[in-house]
Amino acid sequence: MARKVKNTNNPELDGPAFFAAITQIEQEKGIKPGYMMEKITQALVSAYRKDHEGVGDNLTVEANPDTSTVRMFLKKDVVEQVDNPGTEISLDEARNSLPHAQLGDVIRIEIKPKSLGRIAAQTARQVIIQGIREAEQGMIYDEFSSKEREILTGTVTRIDPRTGSVALRLGSGPESTDAYLGTNEQVKGEVYREGQRLKVYVVEVRRATKGPQVLISRTHPGLVKRLFELEVPEIYDGTVEVKSIAREAGSRTKLAVWSADPNVDAIGACVGPRHQRIDNVLSELKNEKVDIIQYSEDPAEYIAAALSPADVLSVTPLPDGKSCRVVVPDDQLSLAIGKEGQNARLAAKLTSFKIDIKPASAPPEPIPEPEEPEPELEAEPETGMEPEENEEALSTEE
Repeated sequence: MARKVKNTNNPELDGPAFFAAITQIEQEKGIKPGYMMEKITQALVSAYRKDHEGVGDNLTVEANPDTSTVRMFLKKDVVEQVDNPGTEISLDEARNSLPHAQLGDVIRIEIKPKSLGRIAAQTARQVIIQGIREAEQGMIYDEFSSKEREILTGTVTRIDPRTGSVALRLGSGPESTDAYLGTNEQVKGEVYREGQRLKVYVVEVRRATKGPQVLISRTHPGLVKRLFELEVPEIYDGTVEVKSIAREAGSRTKLAVWSADPNVDAIGACVGPRHQRIDNVLSELKNEKVDIIQYSEDPAEYIAAALSPADVLSVTPLPDGKSCRVVVPDDQLSLAIGKEGQNARLAAKLTSFKIDIKPASAPPEPIPEPEEPEPELEAEPETGMEPEENEEALSTEE
């Protein structure tokens, strides 16, 4: 049974100041209650162990918020001969403080804060600072990981003149962080300036050694989808569903929409009264062209719509199920293909079909027959003999 050693030298830490400091840190940093208490008590233990080897797990810190007291105790076994001063005490020394101590008893000795050396105090300080940093990083990660695949508005704080990367400040207060918009994630032709408010798409949030890393983009197709969700209530509540998006940022985007409600015009809902909804989206996209397509379960209808604004005469799916042949009027061929093949390329990406576009004047090409699998060759029965031996055996039997 552990016995408490009486000590008249008041080994307590400055309890009221200790708890006041913890409360202030938790309020200023937004750290959860109790977290700093745990880190500071760990720091005190680490600090004492720094100058006193062999203590092990016998050192404890007892903090009582109700009485505003903090005490450190070291458990020691009462022995006849001391081999480890960190965990053992002689009977004579134990009886100086506790006259009734006996061999085999476990006593608790209160540690004076003055016994912490300068190096140990620095260790405690480092542990506390690291604890605060970890808590802040954990809060930032929790805050932004819940916002993956969402749009956030950040403030441009710096533009690197060499690489062109843009630094943005996301969030406010203690749960804010810096993110970097690389040149690959910037829309070609957009110009940024310091102090500008900019909407970005959160692609991913990662844990890193220097804190959470928030990956952002202005070119991701998800940015267009989220912008329509903000402007179109029917998309936000699920009445209208975005089936697919194909985007070449800064130039053109194709958006396939669909509604299970026959009374809802999916395209009309996205356009809005007097084009108000789509105009708000285009304003944020710096007037990037957006084609809104009616999704269809019928691949021919879907592909024909995806090639808009070109007119389509016919769509013939090919046997492989992943490609099709499209016939358009001669005067619509260049429109269907688009500048540098962009319209056809986006339509193929949107529908996941390989599209072969032909003018109506072109001679019809035969549809290739589906390839039949090659027949499997039957294996000859094994006889255990070489071919020459096998033939000889057969002739002998005859």
